[in-house]
Amino acid sequence: MSDTVAVIDAHIHQWNPFTTPRVTSGPAKAIRRAPFLRPVLLKVFPSATREFVGDPQYLLRPYLPADYHEDGERAHVTTIVHVEAGWHGKGPLGPVGETQWLSSLPFGQNAAPTLGAIVAYADPSTAEIADLLDAHLCANPLVHGIRCMGAHSDDPGVMNWAPQAHWLAQPTFLRGFSAVAERRLSFDAWVYAHQLPDVQQLAREYPETTIVLDHYATPVGVLGPRGKHTGGSESERREILQRWRDDISALAALPNVVAKHSGIGMPVLGADPMPREQLRDAVAPLITHLDREFGTDRTFWSSNFPIDKPNVSLADSIWILRQVLGDRFDEDRLLRENARRVYRVAA
Repeated sequence: MSDTVAVIDAHIHQWNPFTTPRVTSGPAKAIRRAPFLRPVLLKVFPSATREFVGDPQYLLRPYLPADYHEDGERAHVTTIVHVEAGWHGKGPLGPVGETQWLSSLPFGQNAAPTLGAIVAYADPSTAEIADLLDAHLCANPLVHGIRCMGAHSDDPGVMNWAPQAHWLAQPTFLRGFSAVAERRLSFDAWVYAHQLPDVQQLAREYPETTIVLDHYATPVGVLGPRGKHTGGSESERREILQRWRDDISALAALPNVVAKHSGIGMPVLGADPMPREQLRDAVAPLITHLDREFGTDRTFWSSNFPIDKPNVSLADSIWILRQVLGDRFDEDRLLRENARRVYRVAA
């Protein structure tokens, strides 16, 4: 890793299940009080959840600026973009609590990276979307984007993050999205690969809004069997990859869409923990095709930590990208400038 580039990590999550309302707060507090209950409580999680998260230890304990600093120091990360992470605040304006909480964290202290931007949670399909966005912006001017996860699979063994399959293409979602566009916020789109046409529809309807594709649109099972019936054979995995390639190419034709090299350690892809060389070879088709279609001006690296942490170190995720892209690895653009531009991070 060169020392010349101060790296921006454009996709991390911070949380504390002990002091803030998270989906994992109940189990985390129970395990802290009675550690011997850990094996029992972990089995209570649905199998789809266990398969998605892999090692749950990072969800069940705090992950704060000092924790991230330990992971990101070798990669020379100086600035991060926080992406909403399962805050369960009550009421229509409840998500603002996460933005307020982030404002209280010690970013930039004791060598921890600074907070460059926030991608907050907001659901454009709700009647209160405009009020919620304004409340986020009032709570912290670093709110430069929003995310409302759309990932949904018809495989009952794959974890769903949206209430229905085509959430981003619902009429109420598309109408409410005008509030996002009016405030010139970006939108992080995380879907499963078969939902890429929904992202295309959103991007076409709002061509002035920057749409950021997260995690290669996570082609579930592309590396190995997942869920009840996804990626169960080599021929099926080839079909998943080919459909993903076609849909990525179609999405890349829309100039307002950019994409993150992120999420290569997500267990739902179908890979179990493996040496970094093996992981490099496994995810190379995703990296090369995304680079070919979007180019180095519309792609950038992000760690997705700590979600990816069980399967790949932060420094190794950059090493893999560098290894696969070779001469096409533009350190300045992929590790800093593109993320700075997309999320309007101060220089």
